[in-house]
Amino acid sequence: MKVKILRQVHPGSKPYWEGFIYDGPTDISVAGMLDHLNYNDDIINDKGKATGRIGWECSCLQGVCGACAMVINGVPSLACETFLKDQGKDEITIRPLRKFPVIHDLVVDRSAIHENLKKTDIYIGEWQQGQDRDLDHQYLAAKCLKCGLCLEVCPNYADGRNFYGAVFANDCYIVSARNEKKSESIKNSYGEHFAGGCSKSLACVDVCPMKIPTLASMAKLNKKM
Repeated sequence: MKVKILRQVHPGSKPYWEGFIYDGPTDISVAGMLDHLNYNDDIINDKGKATGRIGWECSCLQGVCGACAMVINGVPSLACETFLKDQGKDEITIRPLRKFPVIHDLVVDRSAIHENLKKTDIYIGEWQQGQDRDLDHQYLAAKCLKCGLCLEVCPNYADGRNFYGAVFANDCYIVSARNEKKSESIKNSYGEHFAGGCSKSLACVDVCPMKIPTLASMAKLNKKM
């Protein structure tokens, strides 16, 4: 299998494509394949030339941390949850998420997600059961990994400076459902940084690895606000 990876040495350098040849089982994940390519001390590309190890992030490798988010054959995915046998061809193309600054190769800086939550004070704080007692939905919404895949596919999200995306709306719902005192401030933040800019393409729902029903969270918030 030929593997094409969009690489970048550091944030200020120019990205470039580099190819590799993977000769191994196809019943492993993309994460496993990247680990295989990086295994030896001497890394060789498809031109037979020595190169550096491929930079990528991982933590759990079980689909619950979101660290290995990247774009695989044009689809934003978790590398540990995407298997070679399901790609349907003998070539795989991998690049980093485009909506975040690249640090090195497939490693990106997703700190904007957390910074926006901090700026708008979107955290539960003192728990108080609000009017929304749908605990099953609250549980599903709380499974968000902050992986950034929903922002990658969002046609309205650019750099996180104004429109904060589905990950923000999801946390707005959780906090409003569990801390009634914050409802007014959340109403203003939600309107300014999400509701006014969402075109409801719902690509965020399709790509979410945790299958979070974000549309239901939006509907509950819109009704409440």
